Amino acid sequence: MILTNGTIKAFTYKAGLLSAVAHDLRLSLRRFEVRVEGDSLSARFWPSSFEVDGAIENGELAVDRLGEKDRRDIYSNLTAKVLLVESHPEIRYRGRIEESPAEVRLRGQLEMLGESVDTPLTLLPSGGRLVGEVTIIPTQWGIKPFSAAFGTIKLQDRVRLTFDLPRA
Repeated sequence: MILTNGTIKAFTYKAGLLSAVAHDLRLSLRRFEVRVEGDSLSARFWPSSFEVDGAIENGELAVDRLGEKDRRDIYSNLTAKVLLVESHPEIRYRGRIEESPAEVRLRGQLEMLGESVDTPLTLLPSGGRLVGEVTIIPTQWGIKPFSAAFGTIKLQDRVRLTFDLPRA
């Protein structure tokens, strides 16, 4: 079985001396593929398909806080300076599925920038779908947190990923 629909969102968090002028962000991954064969799962994610949804303010998406130039700059920094999509066009996950009526647990490794890190994930059934989230630490893959303005604006070393996928 192959899944290519659902939603995967990434949330980034600001830090630094001038973080008040920066934004926490929500991005959506538009292209991915999840293959399930028995209790094995493999997934491919194309980071060039990220779309900048907007800024997060008080826990809510504020789509009007970022102009088109801001969105282009964020996308360019993400793909060229952080995820290096030209030399690493795919992110992969390989693991095993442990399913019970209450949850689906994934035990596997997430591979980015040539590095693999154990990344377990628990998905919960919700109305015919599977939903869940995981927080990853980019430096575990050798990803240096993005910074600007001589480090006075930077990203925290954590990214929260949320998943809402059809249940097969």
